[in-house]
Amino acid sequence: MNKEWSLDFLYRGFEDEEYKNDKKKLEALISEVSRFSSELSEKQEEAALLQAVEYLEQLQLMGSKFAGYLYSKQAVNTSDSATVNEINYFEKTLSLSTKPSAVIKKFIAKIPNIEKYYEKYPKLKGYDYILSEMKEEANYLLSDDVEEVIAKLNISAASAWSSMQSYLTSTLEVEYRDSMITLSEVRNKAYDADVKVRKEAYIAEVKALEKIKDAISYSLNNIKTQVTTICDLRGYESPLSMTLIDSKMKRETLDALLEAIKEFLPAFHRYLKHKAKLLGHEHGLPWYELFAPLGESGRRFTVEESKDYLIKHFRGFTADLADMVEEAFDNAWIDFYPRKGKVGGAFCENLPFAKQSIILSNFEGSLSDVVTLAHELGHAYHGLNIQEHQPLNVDYSMPVAETASTFNEALIMDAVIEEAQGKEKMTLIESQLQDFTQIICDIYSRYLFETAVFEQSKSGFLFADELKELMLWAQKEAYGEGLDQDYLHPYMWVVKGHYYSDSHNFYNFPYAFGGLFARGLYEKYKAEGEAFVSKYKALLNATTIMSVEDAARQAEIDIENPEFWRNSLRSVEKMIDEFISLAE
Repeated sequence: MNKEWSLDFLYRGFEDEEYKNDKKKLEALISEVSRFSSELSEKQEEAALLQAVEYLEQLQLMGSKFAGYLYSKQAVNTSDSATVNEINYFEKTLSLSTKPSAVIKKFIAKIPNIEKYYEKYPKLKGYDYILSEMKEEANYLLSDDVEEVIAKLNISAASAWSSMQSYLTSTLEVEYRDSMITLSEVRNKAYDADVKVRKEAYIAEVKALEKIKDAISYSLNNIKTQVTTICDLRGYESPLSMTLIDSKMKRETLDALLEAIKEFLPAFHRYLKHKAKLLGHEHGLPWYELFAPLGESGRRFTVEESKDYLIKHFRGFTADLADMVEEAFDNAWIDFYPRKGKVGGAFCENLPFAKQSIILSNFEGSLSDVVTLAHELGHAYHGLNIQEHQPLNVDYSMPVAETASTFNEALIMDAVIEEAQGKEKMTLIESQLQDFTQIICDIYSRYLFETAVFEQSKSGFLFADELKELMLWAQKEAYGEGLDQDYLHPYMWVVKGHYYSDSHNFYNFPYAFGGLFARGLYEKYKAEGEAFVSKYKALLNATTIMSVEDAARQAEIDIENPEFWRNSLRSVEKMIDEFISLAE
């Protein structure tokens, strides 16, 4: 079993003849699309529509292949100058397609009664939802020339600022116990069984982040200012409004979610205070204890053990999930271990055109690492359920992006907890509560922080110390008295890459959505059994071709009603009660 992923199914390197040929094909395709877009007014509507859709499909497929290869290659070696150069070439080349693509989409959006072509052309009927979305998006498109300028300037603007944050955090050396280690390594020590290790690692991390906070404050300010400026130009009410439209999600759904979360925050505070009491802290839980393992469950896993563990538990839900997991481990879909130059955290990149995904993790053998693998393999399973869609029907929105991943977590943890007894059961429940606290309290703090940054950056530059204070305020609002106010994390805004994207703003509430949505789905699965599985697959399949609300209805769920979210949170509150009871 390979411990590093293989990208050979995409390209074998920059000298690969297929890579070189595809670069030429991409350039030729963009030239062809540009010429076509400039002649649209002279073409017959029906023929032009069919050709336009064909060109958009080709751009999607070629762009996805290059992006999947280049950004994945960079993720495991951020200091590789050759990859950086190729990414710059790709982004510059692809930016040339922005103007013609905008022209084509405007042309499609202006076709009256486009439905008249659906019966004649099944492909167009399959794009019913995305074509209607184009009509909506056209309301926010600027002139063709301005769209082109924005795309070109973005390469040296938001994209460059984002790259700087990624580079600085992935190459930062942290002094820990007289040795230098990576930021990923020191952050992973938050899960260590030794409190001295956890506390020293926390102190070392905060001290190291002091070195790069000022530089990264410029990244955050400039990215958010650019987003706000473009939102204003396009006519969006706010960056949040733009995110909700891009997410195919109603504001009513977000409000229902946040309403339920705020109602149940005291339950999480109660959990945190009880954990603090167990660990001997009187004033709430210090930040460095958030992931402290309790009890005797210090179980460690090898990669091979993780594979067997996941397959065993997924097999009971549905065979195609277990089979996909086996293929991912056996066929080098996963890059497992942390190393210098590799980005922290974990992610999964769906590549539907290749009928697989690739997964990055920073595996060190804890139960949490196994759950992280389950999470990312959930993304891969989501990809499996959309890979037969037409090329333009493979992008699911941010809120539902975390559905299958978090459902996988629920499957694994529930099975493990059910098998456990006594202290081990308490420990496993607490481990799950750690994760729920992250997707509720921490995500809520991130949502509050990003909202404040967008609002306050309108009137001036936010220096690092101001961002630090905003972060501490947001954490106090979300965690309340559950955390020790003297031991918060002032630089979470530095290490979280989700803040540093011009195209994915507010990539925080989707985690809370996904976690609670999946929890609600899991409760439904427990009630309905095998009959639920087909509804679940139908829901995943629908996420790229329907709104979030309509996709949820495939599983007979109304997510605009706060009661759905309350039911999900009640199931977590029961876990909190059980944890406290077992601990006592």
